[in-house]
Amino acid sequence: MFMQVERLTKAYRNITVVNNLSFNLDKGKCAALLGPNGAGKTTTLHMIAGLTAPNKGKISFEDKQHQDVRSFIGFLPQHPTFFNWMTPQQYLTFLGLLSNISKNVLSHRIDEVLETVGLKGKEKQKIAGFSGGMKQRLGLAQALLHKPELLILDEPVSALDPEGRKDVLMIIETLKKDTTILFSTHILHDAEQICDNIIMIKNGRMKWNGTKSSLRQEFTAPAFMIETEERLPGSLSSLPSEQVLFHSPYKATVGVKDTSQQQQLLQLLVDQQANLVLFERKQHSLEDVYLEVMNK
Repeated sequence: MFMQVERLTKAYRNITVVNNLSFNLDKGKCAALLGPNGAGKTTTLHMIAGLTAPNKGKISFEDKQHQDVRSFIGFLPQHPTFFNWMTPQQYLTFLGLLSNISKNVLSHRIDEVLETVGLKGKEKQKIAGFSGGMKQRLGLAQALLHKPELLILDEPVSALDPEGRKDVLMIIETLKKDTTILFSTHILHDAEQICDNIIMIKNGRMKWNGTKSSLRQEFTAPAFMIETEERLPGSLSSLPSEQVLFHSPYKATVGVKDTSQQQQLLQLLVDQQANLVLFERKQHSLEDVYLEVMNK
């Protein structure tokens, strides 16, 4: 176990924003921290990164009990700031010296991270002329500069256009091979695309924590999309309301518990002589599961 978060709590005056939060993160895994606005995601990441002290609880790392955790954590805030009059090379040199990276190593390391984030050849351009996507890449470069073991990203693609989002996600996908990653996002498709583990919080409390596959197994009962040429058989209305969702007079989603219920549903439609256009098992997205978990 690479990182263990135990009973983490943070309050500002009388408002508790993170409440008794516990989870683990294994080395080499990518975990997404999900939750609505105000759930406590950013505060949680700040505590793990060593930027904010918790009121209660502790964060421990494997074989690093007496070290300053900031030395092996790379952090990208939601809204990174830059010295726009600098070039990427000047900016990363400045930050590298602050991180006590030797000058002999730093020059080569800057070339490496700029190559990784796709800014090779832009190192002498002014940051002021960079697009939002290029600045986000530069933010990733500074987070990677000291070869962190844990990379923490707070909403890394939320402010980007679709093309910029795709580019940054591809970079994160590449980084997964060598680095443990924890990132927050409200774009569920992105989490579904690149993460191994899901952590869901609401009002500062844990709602769910585990792998993507176990999340789907726990919260997604089998369901079938049904569409007919004429109106759906009236007998579907006799099923429990939580089992049937009508999209139109001709289309519905019907939940089943097991294979026998699936066969009963199909037999019901045959008995009613329904002219089927579609009878297909529904593929649940992370968004479907997220809404179910948050509404529990």
